[in-house]
Amino acid sequence: MRMRGPRLPRTRAGRRRLVRAVMAGCVLALLPATWLRLGTGDRVGALADAPRTDVAVVFGAGLWDGEPSPYLAHRLDAAAKLYRAGRVEVVLVTGDNSRADYDEPDAMRGYLVRHGVPDRRIVSDYAGFDTWDSCVRAKKIFGVDRAVLISQGFHIRRAVALCEAAGVSSYGVGAADEHDVTWYYGAAREVFAAGKAALDVVFEPDPRFLGPREPGVARALRTAGH
Repeated sequence: MRMRGPRLPRTRAGRRRLVRAVMAGCVLALLPATWLRLGTGDRVGALADAPRTDVAVVFGAGLWDGEPSPYLAHRLDAAAKLYRAGRVEVVLVTGDNSRADYDEPDAMRGYLVRHGVPDRRIVSDYAGFDTWDSCVRAKKIFGVDRAVLISQGFHIRRAVALCEAAGVSSYGVGAADEHDVTWYYGAAREVFAAGKAALDVVFEPDPRFLGPREPGVARALRTAGH
């Protein structure tokens, strides 16, 4: 039995209505992405322009055989450069540790230590399951009020917008990456992720895990003389 595809309108007026409906759908789909770009304004820039800030937040981006994926490594490289340049004092690494055999924060910590960031200056958030969770937990659990955020260029504006909504005054740095197929896939995915970001800002859902306040960032800053 042959499956029939959708039928197009037969009349000119019907076709015009269909075109208008498609165009309206496209506009609605792009509105959240436009909001992210306009709303974050000049709070996103190059690594060299990042303001001196106590805390840098690095968002997880997957592991390959237990080690940071290339994209995550680029984020961590940027954080290590900021630390070595004296632009940040503490690095908060936030990622997924929902399974015993998958631990983004510890892999991120190990990478940073190998690249010159002392272990005592690194704080791990093991329940950063998505960007909103990471931002809310940075504020409510770790007491971060101001931070430099580090991610890929296609993601950083969403991170800044969500952290600002969560109460973290933020400046975003996009890690240096080759614009390959994966990069463009990530950029296209952000169009849809922007819609969820808008809903997160409006409804402010609790993270999957919240829990008690943790002193890790404050303790790490004390080791830096704060």
